[in-house]
Amino acid sequence: MVSRLLYLIFVRLGEWLVLLGRSSAAKDVELLVLRHEVAVLRRTNPRPRLDWADRAVLAALVRRLPQMLRGHRLVTPGTVLRWHRRLVARKWIYPNRTGRPPVDEAIVALIERMARENTGWGYRRIQGELLKLGHRVAASTIRRVLRRQRIPPAPIRNTDTSWRRFLHAQAASMSARNFFHIDCAVTLKRVYVFFVMEVATRYVHVLGTTTNPDGPWTTRQARNLLMDLDDRAKSSRFPVRDRAGQFTTSFDTVLADAGIQIVKIPPRCPRANCDAERFIGTVGREITDRLLIINERHLRSVLQRYVSHYNHRRPHRARQLTPPRPDHPTPQPSRTSARRQPVLGGLINEYEPAAA
Repeated sequence: MVSRLLYLIFVRLGEWLVLLGRSSAAKDVELLVLRHEVAVLRRTNPRPRLDWADRAVLAALVRRLPQMLRGHRLVTPGTVLRWHRRLVARKWIYPNRTGRPPVDEAIVALIERMARENTGWGYRRIQGELLKLGHRVAASTIRRVLRRQRIPPAPIRNTDTSWRRFLHAQAASMSARNFFHIDCAVTLKRVYVFFVMEVATRYVHVLGTTTNPDGPWTTRQARNLLMDLDDRAKSSRFPVRDRAGQFTTSFDTVLADAGIQIVKIPPRCPRANCDAERFIGTVGREITDRLLIINERHLRSVLQRYVSHYNHRRPHRARQLTPPRPDHPTPQPSRTSARRQPVLGGLINEYEPAAA
């Protein structure tokens, strides 16, 4: 904190030296602009939080203001009353009070690290990753820790991607029942992805990618899926699909021969197939909206790596924050550090316990 105070003093002195060479008219215009900015900030945040270094610099500068402008700059009646309430609370709150135990500093550091390394992760997503490491932490505790560290929630934290992260992810990914499509970056060719989700377990099968998803191709992918599932195909007796033209009569016949009855959603009602639509949205937010897809081969490589993460490592709310088929057992709570494993160049991160 002392270094911060010295830094602030150095910056203000530098700004003062710059002001010596400017005209009075330019200073007056800048004062008007700064006053308007302060008014806008006070409307959005009437009570900004200042640390002691900020207060020290303000206290030194306010002494140079005229008496009329000095009032209500640092101490207001509300500030005095707040100080009084704080003193009363400090006197009458007993040190050995009962209640929720404090969060371990190692877990606090891990929460802050995950939030900074994964700008799109919300409280529940971080809670799931901590659960995989053996730490049971409530989402409200994670929210409180991030507020104390002044880290905004995921929608605000995930506003932009740096060039360094974008180029790193782009280079790393180019290792030379429903549809969703991806438009290639250079040719603008539209590639369709056909996938099936097991609703009970949230396990996803990506059946194939194509630029021409006609009826014969879709029927062929259905046959391949039945061969892969084998006996497990009988557990999904009522698959849900939309009324797209790719799902022809031959597609339904292949599934009917295996004892599977197709359930069609109403026309123009994508929410009726909510599980598939949720997966499409997740793929967009975590991968395809943050990455340029070069061609169909590149898309297959990206999806292969992401679906492996989705099925075996990503926590799911519908499964009490566990992956569909975890490939690692949940460890016991310990104080070991966490090791980060980047996926697709750091667009996604996986965490594992590491020996201290």
